[in-house]
Amino acid sequence: MDHVKKAEELFNNGYNCAQSVVGAFCDEIGLDFETAMKMSSSFGGGMGKLREVCGACSGAFAVAGLLWGYSENDDHKKKSEHYALIRRIAEEFKAKNKTYICKELLVGIKNTDGENPAKRTEEYYATRPCCKFVGDAAEIIEKIMEEKQQ
Repeated sequence: MDHVKKAEELFNNGYNCAQSVVGAFCDEIGLDFETAMKMSSSFGGGMGKLREVCGACSGAFAVAGLLWGYSENDDHKKKSEHYALIRRIAEEFKAKNKTYICKELLVGIKNTDGENPAKRTEEYYATRPCCKFVGDAAEIIEKIMEEKQQ
């Protein structure tokens, strides 16, 4: 199964947007599924339902960090290259969706700030465009992976 379909499947099975993107790439990033889900669980709903940076983008950033990130604190060249990659991911997502801010992506959809996350019902899935955003984020990472293999 390709990563886009896997990410969409995970989202449609109840994982949050960030978890869905990260989980779809477990085969590439070297994390077991449970660790990946825990690590990315905080970023759903634009970071714990704050509706800030879209969780699908945050998930893509996490995958990019695990695949191409830097670990040396004084490697300024690698740090600059990685930050440029993160900005590229954000800009490509924005080009597809006009923004990468959750509350702007979900304009017109009631936000239940301070309450429990919405239950995943047929109505939830029918009114939320999040599955598309999850697929878009996974597609961007897949495209970069293909470029880096050439």
